[in-house]
Amino acid sequence: MNLNDIWVEKYRPSTLNDLIIDDTNKSIVESFGKNIPNLLFCGNAGIGKTTLAKILVQNILECDYLYINASDENGIDTIREKVIGFAQTMSFNDGLKVVILDEADYLSSNSQAALRNVMESYSKTTRFILTGNHIHKISKALRSRCQQIDLSVDIKSAFKRCLYILAKEKVAVDSDQKKNLLHLIKKHFPDLRKCINEMQKQCINGVLQITVKKDTDELCEHIFTSIQQGDTLNLRRYVIENEDLFDSDYENLLKNLLNHYYSQKIEDNAKKQAILTIADHLFKITQVSDQEICFFACVLALET
Repeated sequence: MNLNDIWVEKYRPSTLNDLIIDDTNKSIVESFGKNIPNLLFCGNAGIGKTTLAKILVQNILECDYLYINASDENGIDTIREKVIGFAQTMSFNDGLKVVILDEADYLSSNSQAALRNVMESYSKTTRFILTGNHIHKISKALRSRCQQIDLSVDIKSAFKRCLYILAKEKVAVDSDQKKNLLHLIKKHFPDLRKCINEMQKQCINGVLQITVKKDTDELCEHIFTSIQQGDTLNLRRYVIENEDLFDSDYENLLKNLLNHYYSQKIEDNAKKQAILTIADHLFKITQVSDQEICFFACVLALET
């Protein structure tokens, strides 16, 4: 399978006009021209942060750039060897050079400290574009050195883009499947990359065939009832067996559970405490290697 067989790559925007971006942020980016400040793109996964960074360097600035995925290369040696080495060299056209640090929220604390000095030392010749899903993991010192742009996608634009891709691929879509497609998008929104990947998976022999499964409302109600009845030790297996309902995304399941608690008719203080407990574990779940265990710990905390 080559890249043209993968829709998220085949239809990855290559210009600013192709990208789903709100008018305010589009105007900000267009105002940069050929000279940009250090930038920090933040937002949910699959929303277009990396794509926007590459459009800037390839289509707008047309400059030399270094791309580093900081989730793979997050140590201080990467800053010392790759970043400084690139910043020290002359550009081919005597213009700005750009370092893209994708998923910069995975950089170690030492790497972030070193990067601050590099940004200042090479400010005349080199700019930095950082992207991150978890902004709190990026130090305040780094954030203060960048213009922060919060990216978002509206669901109507996401739906329109998916229909456009289906039309280009000549996939047959009946009226019921359009409703199912909207349900699929709502399930994974705002991760547009996930929406497109899941949509492609549901195209069989040139026909869109999405089967709508039960959403997480019923699951959250079962979790809530088990907590209220003090039956959480029997809950873990049930949740694991139903991971397909939420694509094993325990962070998103916690968000849905928070909303479920918020809608319940329970005593105000109990509701407030539950929301604080879930919010605390939403922070923790971004730090751990096993999200399921963190989720179950939250359930136990809600019961006590």
